Amino acid sequence: MLRAVLIDLSGTLHIEDKAIPGAIDALNKLRKTNLDIKFVTNTTKESRNFLYNRLTKLGFNLKPEEIHSSLGAAKSLIINRNLKPMLLLSPEAMEDFVGLECPATDKPNAVVVGLAPTEFHYEKLNQAFRCILDGAPLIGIHAAKYYKREDGLALGPGCFVKGLEYSTQSKAELVGKPNPTFFESALGAIPPEQAVMIGDDVQDDIQGAMKIGITGCLVKTGKYRTGDEDKISPKPSYVFPSFVEAVDEILRQYQ
Repeated sequence: MLRAVLIDLSGTLHIEDKAIPGAIDALNKLRKTNLDIKFVTNTTKESRNFLYNRLTKLGFNLKPEEIHSSLGAAKSLIINRNLKPMLLLSPEAMEDFVGLECPATDKPNAVVVGLAPTEFHYEKLNQAFRCILDGAPLIGIHAAKYYKREDGLALGPGCFVKGLEYSTQSKAELVGKPNPTFFESALGAIPPEQAVMIGDDVQDDIQGAMKIGITGCLVKTGKYRTGDEDKISPKPSYVFPSFVEAVDEILRQYQ
């Protein structure tokens, strides 16, 4: 019995300020069911409010509380562990972390890395490197290799997280997808076998979800590259041209 649909955002519903063709109407169709819908995203370049405003301007029907982001999970982790971290985050994401960054007069007791193109320069990375050497744990909000922009594929935060791991001989704690806890917190009380995950990242979205029993639906938009479905074992439960066809199949089975 299907009860929940988890949906990735960037690359699945939109690419920057362009909706995937047909995705708005497909989501509206899904809204007409009684299925629980959650938007699970590793997007760390924008705060939840910034992301919500972007999507609603594009015409998507969603509520802020339906967005389950790795940024939100990282914020909860920082608060629960009483951390005062050095934050490598973009200015658009800092809205979610007001008052949580380590004051300039104190020593950070953690390093948190998201997608932060303006922060990934030598001096800032070297500062993070020194903090980790001094004992601060490295927390990667996620470690995606790349993502899709309107002008093509772009580096994700993964190479910077891995670079800091290599240089400090430490291991990062990852917060977002494919962390099982991230998927479980999005589902709440709904069992994984009663949910599907739709996304364009075969490892973080699909493999991560399938490892805890969620049905994985890979879409060939966004960061998808030919042959991605063959890179994991077991293979994705389904592979669709886009979110539109994924929703059509869900509605066919749900009815």
